[in-house]
Amino acid sequence: MAGQRRSVTRRTVLRGAVAAGAVAGAVSAGALRPTSATAAPGRRVAVLGGGVAGLTAAHELAERGFAVTVYERRALGGKARSIRVPGSGRDGRPELWGEHGFRFFPGFYRHLPDTMRRIPFAGNANGVWDNLVAAPEARFSRRDADDVILPLGKAFKSWATPDQFRETVGSAISTSAKMPTADALFFANRLLVFNSSCDARRYGQWDDISWKEYVGAGQRSREFRMLLSRTLTTLLVAAKDDLASTRTIGNMGEQFLGNPLEIANDGPLDRLLNGATTESWIDPWTALLRDLGVEFVQAEVRGLEVGGGRIAAATTAGGSRIEADHFIAAMPVEVARTLWTPEILALRPELAGMSQLVVDWMTGIQFFLKNPTTIVRGHAAYVDSPWSLTSIAQQQFWNRTPMTDLGDGTVRDCLSVDISDWNTPGILYGKPAKECTHDEIAREVWAQLQAHLNDREDLLRDDDLHSWFLDTGITWDAANRRNVNADPLLINTAGSWALRPESHQPAIENLFLAGDYVRTGVDLATMEGASESARTAVNKILEVTGSDAPRCKLFSLYRAAELEPFRQLDIARYAAGQPNLFDVPI
Repeated sequence: MAGQRRSVTRRTVLRGAVAAGAVAGAVSAGALRPTSATAAPGRRVAVLGGGVAGLTAAHELAERGFAVTVYERRALGGKARSIRVPGSGRDGRPELWGEHGFRFFPGFYRHLPDTMRRIPFAGNANGVWDNLVAAPEARFSRRDADDVILPLGKAFKSWATPDQFRETVGSAISTSAKMPTADALFFANRLLVFNSSCDARRYGQWDDISWKEYVGAGQRSREFRMLLSRTLTTLLVAAKDDLASTRTIGNMGEQFLGNPLEIANDGPLDRLLNGATTESWIDPWTALLRDLGVEFVQAEVRGLEVGGGRIAAATTAGGSRIEADHFIAAMPVEVARTLWTPEILALRPELAGMSQLVVDWMTGIQFFLKNPTTIVRGHAAYVDSPWSLTSIAQQQFWNRTPMTDLGDGTVRDCLSVDISDWNTPGILYGKPAKECTHDEIAREVWAQLQAHLNDREDLLRDDDLHSWFLDTGITWDAANRRNVNADPLLINTAGSWALRPESHQPAIENLFLAGDYVRTGVDLATMEGASESARTAVNKILEVTGSDAPRCKLFSLYRAAELEPFRQLDIARYAAGQPNLFDVPI
């Protein structure tokens, strides 16, 4: 990729001939052997899946001298990649960029930024990491009501005691969200209860309770229900608040609201890339991996063969066999669980629980605009939208990719929108997004945006709309009059932790799992979760092979040191069947 900092060699030139983002090395029928037949015994690894989890695993393994081949059925980067808008380029300009959804890199992400620093990028002292830029504010838009513009960044007022925590967080919520003080203080106390809970209570009690039940949303104000119950869950996990695990949502609240000084964060609370994801991150990453010796093969893995307590081979849709010493299944949960044969489940029966994990839809649509928009300098959440919409206006952050250099030259901004609820009827057609044609989806989303943004001033004008692009993972099934989604998202439902597997079990010594469904500390279906799970899988390979190579770094989520004595106290209270010390009516 132009602008990448790496040496120019014959191998680099040959690799550069591969189209950007495409999977290289498609192989005809026969045995597919990872990387090199001369690789040291026990060091050949087949990574099945080329999304963030697969690329992370390949990166960590290649740096430690393993021979790695990544098998990807569609495109490297998975849901994180950008997608060219077909036919949009004119007069020598490249095509416009579409996205599966806008990218969000919270400051509490640690694994992903660590990887990004190790990906060279021309002019950047810290590699791709320097392509991250902070969003200074967020907008919570209400239909037929005043919107809230919330400044982001380190809070100036910290706290040292539980009472101060309640007062500080409650005051901030009441002021910024224009919420009744009693509701704000109630929510602050629920957050305090979670933050002061021991691990045993988090896993044994809070994981089995929905967020809606935990915060008592049914007894609170409409503002409380919409902002702190419904919007919070759909923003984070595309889940309904009556399904989402309290442990998962509570963990995120601990990072966003319980860490006012951003202690132990990698950077500002809200960050995004300064250009299209593929140009700013994925292309430089795959180029680096090729230079490290990683090979990429376009293949759809359909099965795993078992023999002697090991995976003997993987098989592809084309009938080829993939042979390796170790296999990392780095596919999404809905794909990975189709590989678990009776033979595999006999050895690892806990994998059967994956069949009960829930996936739902959270997919993006981009609206290309003829004029820049001034909605907000950051993300916007459309609180009353039936489809739980969120957006980011990209041009204000894309200093590397001016919109006028793309497409036909008349596009000056892109409003990238995530649709998090595909099951609720909309306001135009009275149908859920799953039952709308692509054109109906575009019109419906535009109408819901305008209903929120134009009720006080004219922020989104029809005359400014140039065109739109819906993620190609959404396809219309005309026969059944509904959409099909190739890229659903794992939902952390109440009780789902017990159904999620560890990365490795000795019963199948050479099979390792990586993906956001694997048990991780971040515990959320995110790129960060994928990265953490991949590092864990690599560490397990190093352990199994007896390697003395340095282990991959693993980071822990922030927990307020001021509450540690109360978490220790809660260990005994939970063991005795008593509630958390602060779990009392207020």
